[in-house]
Amino acid sequence: MSWQRGVLNLILRLTEKRYLARVVDPDALRARFHRRARLFFPPPRGVQVTAVPGGLWLGGASAASGAGPVILYFHGGAFVFGAPETHKGLAARLAQLAGLPVLMPVYRLAPEHPFPAALEDARVAYETLLARGVAPGQIVLGGDSAGGGLALALLGDLCARGADRPAGCFAFSPLSDLTFSGASLQANVACDVMLPAERTQDMAQMYLQGADPRDSRASPLFAGFAGAGPVWLTVGRTEIMLDDTRRMAAHLRGQGVTVAEVIAGDLPHVWPFFWRYLPEGEATLRALAGWIRQRVAPSAGS
Repeated sequence: MSWQRGVLNLILRLTEKRYLARVVDPDALRARFHRRARLFFPPPRGVQVTAVPGGLWLGGASAASGAGPVILYFHGGAFVFGAPETHKGLAARLAQLAGLPVLMPVYRLAPEHPFPAALEDARVAYETLLARGVAPGQIVLGGDSAGGGLALALLGDLCARGADRPAGCFAFSPLSDLTFSGASLQANVACDVMLPAERTQDMAQMYLQGADPRDSRASPLFAGFAGAGPVWLTVGRTEIMLDDTRRMAAHLRGQGVTVAEVIAGDLPHVWPFFWRYLPEGEATLRALAGWIRQRVAPSAGS
C-alpha cells in the first residue's frame, strides 16, 4: 500500500465523513461537491470534454458523433448529489486509458425526483446509444457507488425485459442493496473512512420515498441476470458497503454470469475517483481499462 493511501484516509475521515454525517440540505451537499470536484478532480490533459444535451462525452473530438464502442457511465452520489461535471475527471481518465469515449448522462436526482426516475433516465441513455447505431455488443455499462448500483439495475432491467444486453458492466463500490442487510454495514462502521453508516437510511428514503427497497430496479441484488455479459466489481475491504459487492458477485455467479471481483485493502469508497493522488486508484483504472478492451476490442488504446 502507498503512503498516499494513509494520508488520504486520514483526510477523508476528518473532513468528508464528518460532513456527510451532519449535512441535511441536498442543495448544500451538491454545491459543495461541485466546488471541490472543480478544484481537485479535473480531467487529465488531452481528453476532450464535450457537453451535449443530457450529458457529457469524454474522449476525443469524434466521441459525440461516432457510433463505435462506448462506455456508458453513471456517476455516484447516493442518488441525491453528483453530476457528470463532478465525475468527469474519473471518467475522462478511464476514457484515456481504455481508448474509448465515455458518455456520462444526466439523470434526475432525489428527493425532487424519486425512484424510479434515475433508472428511467439510465434506460433512455442506453436506448439513445442504440438509436444512433451503437451495437449492444459495443456498449459497456459502468458507474460508482449509487451509479454502480444504477448500472447493475439497468443491466437487470434489460435482462428482465428481454432487451439487447451490453458487452459488459463494471462498478466501483456499488450500492446494490437498499435494504442495507449486509453484515459489513455494522462490521465496518468504524473503519470506513468516508461513509457514515448512520446516514444510509436517510439517503435511501430520499430516493425511495416509500418504494419497496427490495424492488430489483432499486436494489439489483434482487434482480435476475440471465444472459448478461461479464461483470467487473471492486470494493474496499474496510467499506461499509463491502457486502454489497460480495453478495452481488455471488448472486451474479449463481445465475451463470462471469464475474471479476476485486476486494482491495484499506482503501476508501470509490478510490479510483482519487486516481490523480492515489497510486492504487490509477492502478485500478488501468486494470479495468484492460478488462474493457477485452470486451469491446477498440481499434486503439492509450
